[in-house]
Order: sequence, then structure tokens, then C-alpha cells
Amino acid sequence: MSAERARAAIEASGLEHTVTEHGRVASLEEAAAARGVEPRDIVKTLVVRRAEGDHLFVLVPGDREIAWPKLRELLGVSRLSMPDAATAQQVTGYARGTITPFGSLSALPVVADASLTGDPARTISLGAGAHGVAATLNAEHTLAYLDAQVADVTSTPTHSASLS
Repeated sequence: MSAERARAAIEASGLEHTVTEHGRVASLEEAAAARGVEPRDIVKTLVVRRAEGDHLFVLVPGDREIAWPKLRELLGVSRLSMPDAATAQQVTGYARGTITPFGSLSALPVVADASLTGDPARTISLGAGAHGVAATLNAEHTLAYLDAQVADVTSTPTHSASLS
């Protein structure tokens, strides 16, 4: 049901998009190939906890990871954490690995990494509420629709990335 909620929210946004269903994948590269995009264009939607009952979405390019000091500075807090899978699902209605800002049970603020902007023609691929289901949309239009706060909040990972 969560995939239907996500698709309905994406449709309701009016954003031009393509939905891809490819099933589970074992790597970022495999997901990118299945979706017809570059690994940097796969966007992970992460739920971050600022305080009890205070969460936000952070949109992170697939080839990057959250730079916690940068995100803490942006948000003006000294501590952030990732909620456990059950809490993330309770807040969003989506299981970990399927989370999307579209159709979330809670309207959460969105922070998007600055590396997602700058090219008006760039497309990004976000999860769409189920494992192996994604929506590919124009990056600039999507971030504007989500009223995302755009900032440098990521870094290049020190280890290889994977998707769950």
C-alpha cells in the first residue's frame, strides 16, 4: 500500500516523472543501471532525528554520505541521529530502503545536498515506496516542489556505498 501512496503523491505533484520497477538490487551501480541513470543521480532519502518527535528528510546522492558536522551546523544543533527502522517507518509510513518524501505520513522538512543542483536538465531517481520501485524526476523541479533547503551536507564516502 505504501507504494500506491507514494505513486499517488508523485502523480498529484504534477511533476513530470517516470516510474521504474526493477526489483531488489545488490549495489548502487546495479540500481543506477536498472533505472537508466548515473550512480550520483540515485538519491537516498534518509530520515534524521533532531530531537524526540522532530525528524527531517535528508536527500543524499547515491555516491555520497551525510557529513554529520556540516548537517549539525546547518541545523544549529549539537546532536543528530538516525532513528531505528521502526521509528522511521512510523514517521513516514515507509520501510527503510523505500522511504521517499512523496506521500510520507508526516510532512517533514527536506534538506537536499547542494550537489543535486546546478544543472537544469539533471534528473534524479528517488525511491517510490517499495523495494525496487523508483521515480525519476527533474532535480531542480523536485527540490523546488519539496521546498527543500539546499546546502552542502555530504561528503564522499570512505567506504563503498550499498543500497538496502
